Amino acid sequence: MTTDEKITPSQNGLSSIIKQTFDLVLIPFLAVVTALIIGGFIIVVTDAAVYTAFGEGGIGGGLAAIWTSVSVAYGSMFSGSLGSARDISESLVASTPYIFAGLAVAVGFRGGMFNIGVEGQLLLAVMASVYVGSNFSLPWIIHLPLTILAGMVAGAAWAALAGYLKAKTGAHEVINTIMMNYIVYLFSDWALNGFLCRTPCSSPVSPPVLESAFLPQFFYRLHFGFFLALIVAFAVWWLLFKTTIGFEIRTVGTNPNAARYGGIQTTKVMVLTMAISGALAGLAGASELLGVNRVLAAGFSSGYGFDAIALALLGRSHPLGVVLAALLFGTLRSGATRMQSLANIPTDIISIIQALVIVFIAAPAIIRWIYRIKAKGAEEGGGVMVQGWGS
Repeated sequence: MTTDEKITPSQNGLSSIIKQTFDLVLIPFLAVVTALIIGGFIIVVTDAAVYTAFGEGGIGGGLAAIWTSVSVAYGSMFSGSLGSARDISESLVASTPYIFAGLAVAVGFRGGMFNIGVEGQLLLAVMASVYVGSNFSLPWIIHLPLTILAGMVAGAAWAALAGYLKAKTGAHEVINTIMMNYIVYLFSDWALNGFLCRTPCSSPVSPPVLESAFLPQFFYRLHFGFFLALIVAFAVWWLLFKTTIGFEIRTVGTNPNAARYGGIQTTKVMVLTMAISGALAGLAGASELLGVNRVLAAGFSSGYGFDAIALALLGRSHPLGVVLAALLFGTLRSGATRMQSLANIPTDIISIIQALVIVFIAAPAIIRWIYRIKAKGAEEGGGVMVQGWGS
């Protein structure tokens, strides 16, 4: 065998890996770019200065005004999120609950479960964490882990209930988790006007978490929760792709009937999948409470649980992809405030861009049609079939 013959297979293997990675990244990347382009059009058509420029300066003045409007809007957005060390730290802080919540939805997807109840699980976890964090005076080495654990257990238990109903009765997890979200919303309203309300209870706000339960901060507002999120993302990857439990979760998610025939206890796996998903949602709430807010008030979560669906789709339900998607969404969210203050562009534009990303990821045929990309079978290795959508 010649030297060339020995090298060629390795080269082919490396080329195949690079090609597969490119194929997996291409559609999400183009989805984000396309969403930003359409967002630019929306900024232009809602900017009165552009119409004034066309009327007073003709086509040349109008085109210049279009460029100014879009460049100032997006320039202020990215400078507000990446322009300084403080801005970067704020973007990472904003990304932290996104990472946890995105992983929660991604684990559900891998197990064939559409966990749309992350928002409720997150809020219930915050209630459990704020109760433990504000009512028990303990050394920080005990108090902090205990407070985080309380949030994880609350989220896991609430999500596992939906998984049990799905596995035992066939009740659709989408319907269950949506309705369970409303239960948590109403329960939190009652609790914040009752046993969770600070004394004296003049407004629906909980007592502050004791300092012994604070997540350590490093510089500006960047706290340990971000690094914990990266550690957890690696742990989720190891669990899904390097363990027997992960194999069973992915097998049930791909084909529960075949998994059952192969001897896998699908009921246990479904409940376990939702419990893990709920625990991750609990970490999202606990990290935001202990690292940033330190109190629970009405409207605590700004839609992290629902944005997490987009993150899981954008990240193709892979932990690394979810982390990158969360960093993107955190950057957009952090820069939205600066965009509004400097360019007078409403932060709703960011919500529109995020919604467009969801549409393009959920329907990749749109992106393939726009950019004339030939489909390769059924999204080779790209997505995760969620049995719960149509079962």
